Amino acid sequence: MSKLVLILLLALPAWAGEYAVLANGFRIHAERHETAGASVRLYTKDGVTEVPADSVASFEAEEYFAPPVAPPKTEAPLPVRDTRTLVRDAAIRSGLPPTLVESVARVESALRPEAVSPKGALGVMQLMPATARKLDADPRDTAQNIDAGARLLRELLIKYDGDVVKALSAYNAGEGAVDRYRGMPPYPETQDYVDKVIRTYVSAGAK
Repeated sequence: MSKLVLILLLALPAWAGEYAVLANGFRIHAERHETAGASVRLYTKDGVTEVPADSVASFEAEEYFAPPVAPPKTEAPLPVRDTRTLVRDAAIRSGLPPTLVESVARVESALRPEAVSPKGALGVMQLMPATARKLDADPRDTAQNIDAGARLLRELLIKYDGDVVKALSAYNAGEGAVDRYRGMPPYPETQDYVDKVIRTYVSAGAK
């Protein structure tokens, strides 16, 4: 599986190189890139990955810093059953791109509040009961579940200096596994999970 390192610009340190700016505004850090027909090859510290050329809007030097995110418009609250709105609102509160958090939620549970994994993870963003307790959230309450999941993702992004692959790996397999292997652990389930989240994110940005 190709490894794709996405650097979330949350006032975190940048590496040397450039950023491939996707059509949806997200940036992928790479040391360099090559255009190969309808694809763009991005050379990162973890390897090479290809993305559709039409999904890349531009390339910018590492000195570029994204402008502050504009505060969300005040709107009347939607029904609690609208899980997609809850996910987007939780992402904004945590200072994360809503499409990224929604991609995690879609891969975790297909946005289903009633989802329960074989291991006992609950709800939309599939929190284990022990994890939910640490985040002071009721995993069976959809709004609390989603908010806690977004907060956990932000904490992991901060811990791993914006490395989305490590953060997603830790969300799936735990921080201990990521710290032990100093990156994505060699677990097929985790590798498949990270790949699905990233592909869902890129696909959503191309629409």
